[in-house]
Amino acid sequence: MKQVHLVVGVITILLSGVAAVWGGWCWWRVRNSTWFWRVLRASQVAVVVQAALGGVLVLMGHKPPGLHVLYGVLPLFVSFIAEQMRVSTAQMVLDKRGFESAQEVGTLPQEEQQAIVVMIMRRELGVMALAALVNTVLLARAAMTH
Repeated sequence: MKQVHLVVGVITILLSGVAAVWGGWCWWRVRNSTWFWRVLRASQVAVVVQAALGGVLVLMGHKPPGLHVLYGVLPLFVSFIAEQMRVSTAQMVLDKRGFESAQEVGTLPQEEQQAIVVMIMRRELGVMALAALVNTVLLARAAMTH
């Protein structure tokens, strides 16, 4: 079981790292990427699986160092908070522009609508790429403390 936890841990670090780099690149280039979102979601699933495997190991009597557990569980919280921030980005952009609803944006000329959509997309990419970077660092630290 420890070997499975180790292998899944390495895969999780790699997926999170790829998501961070790819997401950062997409943010920089102001481009959306379906593959970024797929890799990001895969990394999030891997974080959950990794934490569950760690929990099983603890229930089986394995006693990891406290910092290992902390660094292993924090990515769950980082991902959750990042998702909440991602969900609220559209409303933040609308509020900043003085719109009460997305329907008001529909009354704007096409170019302005597109600019708002790009702004929202870019913020979502930035939030999630940063979360993937933070998770990569936390997971790497977890690996170093074990």
